[in-house]
Amino acid sequence: MARVSVAGIVELAQRDAVLQIDPTDGGRIVSLVIAGAERIVPKARARQETPPIFWGSFPMAPWAGRLARGCIPIPSGDVRLEPNLGRSAIHGLVFDKPWDIIGRTASAVTMTCDLRGQGWPFGGRATQRLTFRPDGLDLALEVGGYTRLGPAGIGWHPWFARPATGDLALTVDASEVLVTDTDLVPTGEVRHVTAVEDLRGGPPLGDRRLDHVYVRVSGPAIVRWPDLELRISADDSARTVVVHTPPEGICVEHQTIWPNAPLLAAAGIRETGMRMLEPGESLTATARWTWIARFRQAS
Repeated sequence: MARVSVAGIVELAQRDAVLQIDPTDGGRIVSLVIAGAERIVPKARARQETPPIFWGSFPMAPWAGRLARGCIPIPSGDVRLEPNLGRSAIHGLVFDKPWDIIGRTASAVTMTCDLRGQGWPFGGRATQRLTFRPDGLDLALEVGGYTRLGPAGIGWHPWFARPATGDLALTVDASEVLVTDTDLVPTGEVRHVTAVEDLRGGPPLGDRRLDHVYVRVSGPAIVRWPDLELRISADDSARTVVVHTPPEGICVEHQTIWPNAPLLAAAGIRETGMRMLEPGESLTATARWTWIARFRQAS
């Protein structure tokens, strides 16, 4: 079932889960209640209001992650974008823009956001589709429609809520992370994980505080609440996963490029995932969230 609230929030319901999406606030997921518990950090619990990147679950396009000094080197001269977090331009151009609904069914919503007029000289648009299943959510994201050759990268930035009692555990099957500078911007170097950073065994997170870029990730990422397991699978284009674990929640961000990819690729660093799109080309990625109850309380 799908309905639109007075505030314009689209609500989809399946079995014991309710999904809410706000097209006017970055096309983001603002709530995901499963088995009576909120699984997404709500706006009311965001650590700060600006930039609005600390809550919900939002798409990142036409780049993902931090972009040092907002700089994109291209043959005709550097493109400069306004930094919005310290000295970095972060998470693209669409997380705080209104999206237009172009299709809606009882279980799915399709939205688009124009990139023109946002200081992005390549034109184009981003399109996303969210399909709510009885046991999960399918996400599809695309960027394209450029008017000239330009860079592209996309991804998703979910904030998962910590449980009221107990701990979260997280599995990310990767043995390497990117080296970052003091601004958390990747330098292009890759190193092996330390014991604290190693998530391959699905450890409880406890008080470990991570803000790391895992590369060459295999298999699904798995988030475990005391009562629920969520598997996040992405296609082969999105094997970079940023993990951030502050006190208010955890982020598990599948994306097609490394943070700072345009500058790293221009410096000759390989495997950044950078794509250059010609007019008529597009970049797409898909992800699937699937959840299952870990146990049921006795009635």
